[in-house]
Amino acid sequence: MINAIAIDDEPLALTVIKSLCHKSGIIHLQKTFTQPTEAIAHLRKFSVDLIFCDIQMPAMTGINLVKLLQKNTMVIFTTAFSEYAVVSYELNAIDYLLKPINQKRFNQAVTKAQEYLDYLNKKDSSSEKSIFIRADFSLVKIPLADIQYIEGLADYLKIYIRDRKTVVARMSMKDMTEKLGFTDFIRVHRSFILPFSKIEAVRGTTIYIGDKEFPIGRTYAEEFFNRYSS
Repeated sequence: MINAIAIDDEPLALTVIKSLCHKSGIIHLQKTFTQPTEAIAHLRKFSVDLIFCDIQMPAMTGINLVKLLQKNTMVIFTTAFSEYAVVSYELNAIDYLLKPINQKRFNQAVTKAQEYLDYLNKKDSSSEKSIFIRADFSLVKIPLADIQYIEGLADYLKIYIRDRKTVVARMSMKDMTEKLGFTDFIRVHRSFILPFSKIEAVRGTTIYIGDKEFPIGRTYAEEFFNRYSS
């Protein structure tokens, strides 16, 4: 179970959150608050896994409240205003739910939270290694085995995934390389990261994966051929 609290200045909204949590089956809602300051005082004494937080509140905005929290605290914003989606992304929110919230969409959000909590606790089995990427204003789980290749475009990445929509994330190639670690992936060009297991052939300075061709950049050639020939 995920231990959570909810913060909203509207009591009716909190009643809805209570019902959604109960029906989800994976959320233990410890307490609800209409005053952000009371929630902060509670969090100083008790630990929680997840916070449901409204954004527009008179005493303190949800944005300012989240900025006061510990870095790894999971947050799902609940709001009637779509214009805050970009801000929630920058604050690393797990998800962003627009009111009125239906059960299906709520369950999707809390499932993301559960998967991310499992990830933080290193509960993923070695055969199902995944990474979490922030895209589309929420957290996206991507199994490493499903990544076809990664393309860098200025400050953005395009992650091509088997049988799924391509994920576009605001992230540098350097940060992605560090997130993947020394695994099956290698950067072969300033614009491409590839999985070794999917490389079908190498001819000269060109790598072939399916019907795709990827150049090997001069800067990355030595490392690639050292690993490829070993």
